[in-house]
Amino acid sequence: MTDLTEKLLDAALIHVPFDGWGDAALRAAAADCGVDVAAAKAVFPRGGVDMALAYHARGDALMLKALADHDLSQLRIRERIALAVRLRLEAAEDRELVRRGTTLFALPIYAAEGARAIWGTADAIWTALGDSATDYNWYTKRATLAGVYSATVLFWLGDDSAGAEATWAFLDRRIDGVMQIERVKGAVRKNPVLSALFAGPNAVLSCIKAPSTDARRDLPGYMPRKAEG
Repeated sequence: MTDLTEKLLDAALIHVPFDGWGDAALRAAAADCGVDVAAAKAVFPRGGVDMALAYHARGDALMLKALADHDLSQLRIRERIALAVRLRLEAAEDRELVRRGTTLFALPIYAAEGARAIWGTADAIWTALGDSATDYNWYTKRATLAGVYSATVLFWLGDDSAGAEATWAFLDRRIDGVMQIERVKGAVRKNPVLSALFAGPNAVLSCIKAPSTDARRDLPGYMPRKAEG
């Protein structure tokens, strides 16, 4: 983000809980920063939705920074995922900001934008955790995590338990459910009868490959890495 983008976004966060992610918040932020509204619009051409997406991207960046400060070597994969999702939620400065965002992205006109943002979060987590999938699992991992993350966010928004303990328990249950599916898939692969039964579908799935780095630019939620320039 540019300095002006950060400055306007910081100023807008005070107004979003009352005005939502819309032009009113952008105009108020511009006034607080002493910036012309036209200049603010140049930074956020679509107004509130671009501000909301910038806020979401900031949360992803904060999560990745916090995750890098943790020693993950002794954690199981499910524990690493749970930690990443928890850090992502803790990166939100105010639940009302997230609640306003979910309201915005629930609108049909912005639903695709919301889906891209969530996919981007799931991709950022898996990439940070060193995911090496090169087949269809690249997609299924991110789609599954996007579902877990979305459900956890919605639960968290209504959670009034101390330290959000109910949310973390909910997250653990969602991950448990995913792991159950993975165990079933593993059992199918080990069973010769079931393995033969699913040989056809597996052959089709084996043709699906993870996208190349260049191709990922067109995928939902794509965010360029620093190394790409």
